[in-house]
This record gives sequence, structure tokens and C-alpha cells, in this order.
Amino acid sequence: MDGWLFFCSPLRFASLSGCGIIRPPRDGGIRYRGLTQQQVLPVDYEIEYICRGNRMIVGPKVRKCLPNGTWTDLSQESRCCETPHSWHRPGKKKLYIGALFPMSGGWPGGQACLPSAQMALDLVNKRTDILPDYELELIHYDSMCDPGEATKLLYDLLYTEPIKIVLMPGCSSVSTLVAEAARMWNLIVLSYGSSSPALSNRQRFPTFFRTHPSATLHNPTRVQLFQKWKWTKIATIQQTTEVFTSTLDDLEERVKEAGIEISVRQSFLTDPAVAVKNLKRQDARIIVGLFYETEARKVFCEVYKDKLYGKKYVWFLIGWYADNWFKIKDPSINCTVEQMTEAVEGHVTTEIVMLNPETVRGASNLTSQEFLAQLMSKLGGKNPEETGGFQEAPLAYDAVWALALALNKTVRPLKAKGHRLEDFNYNNRDITAEIYRAMNTSSFEGVSGHVVFDAQGSRMAWTLIEQLQGGSYKKIGYYDSTKGNLSWYGNDKWIGLEPPADQTMVIEEFRYLSQKLFVSVSVFAGLGILLGVICLTFNIYNSNVRYIQNSQPYLNNMTAVGCMMALAAVFPLGIDGLHVHRRKFPVVCQFRLWLLGLGFSLAYGSMFTKIWWVHTVFTKKDEKKDKRKHLEPWKLYATVGVLLCIDVLSLMIWQIVDPLHVTVEKFTREAPKGDLDVLIQPLLEHCSSEKMNTWLGVVYGYKGLLLLLGIFLAYETKSISTEKINDHRAVGMAIYNVAVLCMITAPVTMILSSQQDASFAFASLAIVFSVYITLVVLFVPKMRRLITRGEWQSDAQETMKTGSSTNNNDEEKSRQLERENKELQKIIQEVSPVLYSERHQTTKVCVSRKQPTAPTGGRMRFCTRTNSMVDNEGISRSDVRSEPCAIE
Repeated sequence: MDGWLFFCSPLRFASLSGCGIIRPPRDGGIRYRGLTQQQVLPVDYEIEYICRGNRMIVGPKVRKCLPNGTWTDLSQESRCCETPHSWHRPGKKKLYIGALFPMSGGWPGGQACLPSAQMALDLVNKRTDILPDYELELIHYDSMCDPGEATKLLYDLLYTEPIKIVLMPGCSSVSTLVAEAARMWNLIVLSYGSSSPALSNRQRFPTFFRTHPSATLHNPTRVQLFQKWKWTKIATIQQTTEVFTSTLDDLEERVKEAGIEISVRQSFLTDPAVAVKNLKRQDARIIVGLFYETEARKVFCEVYKDKLYGKKYVWFLIGWYADNWFKIKDPSINCTVEQMTEAVEGHVTTEIVMLNPETVRGASNLTSQEFLAQLMSKLGGKNPEETGGFQEAPLAYDAVWALALALNKTVRPLKAKGHRLEDFNYNNRDITAEIYRAMNTSSFEGVSGHVVFDAQGSRMAWTLIEQLQGGSYKKIGYYDSTKGNLSWYGNDKWIGLEPPADQTMVIEEFRYLSQKLFVSVSVFAGLGILLGVICLTFNIYNSNVRYIQNSQPYLNNMTAVGCMMALAAVFPLGIDGLHVHRRKFPVVCQFRLWLLGLGFSLAYGSMFTKIWWVHTVFTKKDEKKDKRKHLEPWKLYATVGVLLCIDVLSLMIWQIVDPLHVTVEKFTREAPKGDLDVLIQPLLEHCSSEKMNTWLGVVYGYKGLLLLLGIFLAYETKSISTEKINDHRAVGMAIYNVAVLCMITAPVTMILSSQQDASFAFASLAIVFSVYITLVVLFVPKMRRLITRGEWQSDAQETMKTGSSTNNNDEEKSRQLERENKELQKIIQEVSPVLYSERHQTTKVCVSRKQPTAPTGGRMRFCTRTNSMVDNEGISRSDVRSEPCAIE
């Protein structure tokens, strides 16, 4: 064989029972008929030798297993030997593309994609500005979209001449196989029809590119729509297949970055009934459905049954279903066409734009419509809907152009490194790296739109957004994922006139106090304050009247002031968020606490002091007379001061250690009347602190003990009569009423704290009633007495006559008393003879006269006590004593 140079390697084989697997020649391989992992091959099994690169088999190319366990023609070696460069014909150098077009099988996309690719090759080879020194040639086989068949064909492409510079598979399952194996041969893989998200894995498929966008390209569009319609909560339901699981995983990552929550995630294998019921139960509103067309009919039949459609719901589906997919009769479902049409109305689809919607001439100098016209001509008038891969045909066309432009871009860099494209072989990584770099930076306008690849080698393309309106799909927008640009037509229609909420809308609604109730109680409180002012004025004006003086008017003044402060607390008690801003609400809380606390201390403390003093003085028998004669007012005032100081100190500690602040109580959500997709979340503001119960326990415990003690003292002194505190019985009655109202009101208001109207009414009316009762019981009898008896007039006139008599010195008072005693003795002597017959007799004569030393300037009743005795001699002896009896 003259002119041939052979670089050969010897053939080695092994003989076993049957035929053992023999080693291929050097720089070559063995093609088996079908995949096998058997170590012993059956009789009559044939193998074929193939060589790599620019080599050819010298010697037997096919060997057959013989019954004796050997292979045929073992005496002749088979070698892979290089061929001379004159093998290539002169002129343009050919670059070969190994392609797998599925002409049949699950996706017969090659029916339209192959003619489309050939159209692109013809146009590229005619161009003088693209690969002028090269000619692209397509070597293709039918993979039938079957990974097993594709494995055999891949072997043919790799182990038969000529060397292929790029592989072009179609169908995701075939592309996965080819892309994973191609790395071992340093081959770039460019797919025109693979959408599996699994292929977007640079570690597993380092040399893979595709002009068919990944199924995950729907996800940026979906996220953009979620944000446009202000949805932050979605749900998903998927068929459990790898492509949908991968797509959903990608969607989950994207929505998480966008701050959107997937609240419900359901999946099913064949029956979606349970998954749909779960969506309904968990209040899913915005639902992304990932499933094939046949399963979509099952899903929406269940959707109709569970009423998971209408103005409250939006479904997102895949856009590559047939336009009438929901009208196709399916024996696997029991829903009518009308029911299905009702269930799917208004759903949104996203579909990859595979044909440029704009009239733009790109790299091929063809518009998308011109391309379609040429393709229809090449198909010979076949019905596009019956031609497999018709929608993907622009992707195959642009795939060839992407490859041609990338190879053209590598010519100069390779030449600078001393390489040429025709020098490519499966061991040359430098050329592969240069082609990879060129592909990775591809960017041009194609008939399918702008062609550009992302970091994972997937096509970045536009997405068409459609909505089912009135039983037919309407285009409502496009999304360019490369630029993040949403082109919106604004013709989207909704059953509820606007996009629904992503969940049941919860409207927070504060509960405020009834203003009618507040105004009504405020009027009573205001009148009570006016009554308190009248009582206080009356008490101060008549403070010189003896009857008023005998009631300890300063303590009564404190009671009146305390009552007015307690009534003033009604106003902040009814003020809530309707009247003041929430930031100022703690101030209102403090006003409530201080006014009510100090008002109680003044009003009740002064009454408690009176009743306590009466009990202390008149229940001690030993010192009864002395105590009756001495009443020191400062002790009474000091007692009230101590009670007031305890309250001030405790309130200050409370405010400093654990100040009051606003807390919001949430109630059970309520559904409003009417068909509204909202729930009302009632809220109620409270004045509270971190340890509110502890503080209330201390305050209520202390006040409760005072109330109980006051009731006890009032009961013990009910029968005592004293002129020094002449209204202690009225005080006791007031204490009874205040104690009962307080002891009932405190626990009831705590129980009713969540009912603002009832709580306010109970607390405020208790304050109003107790104050009214206290003022009426203490002051009205005094007013009535002074008015009906006219005591304030006579006392006033006598005061005017005596002038400053109240300031006379003690000596003058004593002389006046002596004169009065002498007069009384004369009277007694005159009446004593009448009494001689009595052995022992006591006479008491009482004379009422003006006494300057009376504490209040009133009249003093003096009693003269005469003890008359007759001795043994018949002589009458008398002992006369004069002493004050009572102050009028």
C-alpha cells in the first residue's frame, strides 16, 4: 500500500467458554451490537473495530464469535493507521457536525428541526464573511428520543471518520447522555431541543450549551409577575417527575431571593385529588402548577370539584399545552367540558418565545416571518401542527448560526497560537477551550430572538405571557429575561375586576370605646365634679359654723378633692387610640393611674381616718373620758398624709421600675358580611406593663385591706355618738358603699378587660356612683340642716357682735365661769328646803349660755350638779359643781 504510513499496535484477545471480550486496537475501539456488560459473548456475536481521528482500520474490520470460543480471522491483525493529508480534498476544508435528530419517539422534533438546521448550513456555507475557508457539513442520525439508541449512535459518531468538531443532540434524555460523555472526548455539545433544568449543571456537563431555554426560564417570568401583582405568598403543585422537581427547586430559590414565600408545596404521582384538597384546606390562592397536559386535565377536574377557582384564585400553568387542552375528552376524568372550561378560566401561562415577535433582521439576514415561509416551503406544505418540532425549528436554525459564529470567532485566536480548526482531534483541549470561550460569549439576533447563553450554558430568551379569557388564550405581555424588561399590554382581565390577594386579606381594625357611652359617662363625671366644687365651696364658706367645725371640715375638704380627682380619672379612662396617637398613649395611661390612685387615697383616706379615730377613742374604756376631752387634728391630717405618701411612693416605684406602655390584644378573626375576600383582625389597646399582674396584686391587696378595715370600723362605731366628729355615721355609710362598689368593680373589670365598652362602663359608673354617694351622704345633710334651721345666720350675727371675743385670754374666761357658778349656787339654795325630806338627792340643772371658749365659737351648755344630803342631825348639806355638757 504505497503512500500510506501505518502506525500500528498488535491485537490481543482471550479465549473463554464462548467468546471473551477482546481488546480493541490502539487508537481505536470496538462497537458492540447493543449495550452489554457480559464478560462472555454468545456464539455468532459480531463486533466491529473503529478508529479515532484521521485513522482507518487495516485488517479485518468485523469479527464473529465461533462455537469453539474463538473469533474469526485471528491470524490477521487489525490496526488503526494514520492516513496522509491528501485525504482531504482541495478547496474549503470541511468541519463536521455530529447531530442526533429524533424523527420519531416521544418527541419527534427532528421532523422540522432537521430541515431548519440544513437551511442554516446552506446559508452559512454561502456566506463569505463567516468561515470563508471552511465548509460545515452535518452528519445526523435518528435518535428516536431514546437514550439507548442514542448511545449506539454516539458510538458511531465518535468512532467513525471523519472527526466531529461539535455534537448537536435533541431531546433532554438524549442530551443528558451525550453531554455527560462528550467531556471525555473534549467535545462541545450544542442542543437545540432540551429543556431539562438538570442540564444547567456546569460540573456535570462542562461543555454543554443549548438554544432551547431551560424549563426554569419560566421562573424569572413568574417571579416578575408575582412582584407586579404584589403577591408575597404562593403555593405549588407538581407532578413527580425530574423535570418538574428541578424546575420547582429553582423556583423556590428565586422566590426566596425576591422575598416571596412558598406556603404550600404539594406533589402527586398519578392522582391529584389529595394534593388539590390540601391546597384548598391551606387557603392557597396563587398556585403554580407543573405537570403534563394529561395530568392537567385531572388536576382541574379536582379543582372544579373543590371550588379552587374563581375570583379568589390564580393558576400559573406551562404554556406548551394545546390551545384546547381542557376541551379534549379524557376518559380518566369525570368532568364535562363546560365544567373544565369554568375551572380553567382566567389562568395565566408562560411560554418560551421560540419565534422572534419583532420584525428584525438578525445574523442570517432573515426576519422570523421570512424564515417561517422558507421552512414551510422546505417541508413541502406539511401541516405545521402535525409536524414534530415545528415550534422548536427556529431554535435549531439559530443553533447552527450560533455554532458558525463561534467557530468563526476562534479562527484568529487559534492562528495566533499556531492552531487551526481542521487540526481538531479528541485530544486537543486548546481548540475545545477556544470554541467554549466563543460559545460562552455568543450574542446575536436570531429568528428565535436574541441569542445569548447564561453561565450554565442555557439560552436566555423572551417569555410569552398569556391568559385564558373567555375560553381562548390572549397575549398579555412578554418578558425579556436578559434585560429584565417586562413588556405589558395591559389587557389582563380578572373575574373580580382586579388581581386577587395572595391570601385572605386580613384587615387590622382597632376596637374603640363607644363615643356615645364615653360622652354620657363624661357628662355624669362633669356634673359630679361640679357637685364636688359646690360641696367644697360650701364647706370652706361655712367653716366657722360650729356644726361644720364639729365634722372636721378639713378632712371633708380632702374627701371632696379626692372625689373630684377620681371623677377626673374617668376622662383619661375613656381616651383611646381614636383620640390620641399611640406614642402619646402611655401618658394617658399614667394619668389614669395617678388620678385614680391619689383620688382614692384622699377621698377614702380622709373618711377612713375619721372612722378610725372614733373607734380608737370611744372603744377604750380606761381612758374614755380623757380621750373624749382631747382631739388633736394634726394626728388626723398626719394619718391621711401617711396613706397618701404610701400611694405616691408605690406609684413612683411602679412608674420607674416597670412603666406602663401600650399593648395590643388580638382577637379571633372575623368574616365581614358579604362576599368579601377579607377577614377582620380585631385589636384592642391596653395600658399594661411587664409585671402588670404583680403590681395590681400589690395595689389591690393594700387597698382591699383598707376597705375591709374601714367596713369593720364603721360597723364597730355605728352606735357611738360624739360631738367632736358629728358625721361619723354618714362617713360609715359612705365607706360601706365605696367598699362594696370597689370590691365588685376591681375583679369584674379585670374579667371584662377584653370588652372595652363593658369594662369602661363598669369602672367609670362605679367611680361616679361611689363619688355621688359619698358627696351626697357627707355634705347634703349639712346643707339641709344649715338651710332649714338657719344656724349659719344666727351664728354669723352673734359672731359680728362679739367681734374678736374668740381671742379673749384665759383669765377673763375663768372669771366669767366663776360668776356663772355663783348664780347657779343661789338658785340651788332657794330650792333646797323642798328637798329636805330626801336622805340623799342629786339635782342637775342645765343652763345654755354663750361660751367664748367653745372651739367653734358656738353655744356651750353648762350643767350644775348638786349633791344634797341630810345628816343624822337633820342638817341639809349640798355640794354644787358646774361643768360643760355639750357644744351645740
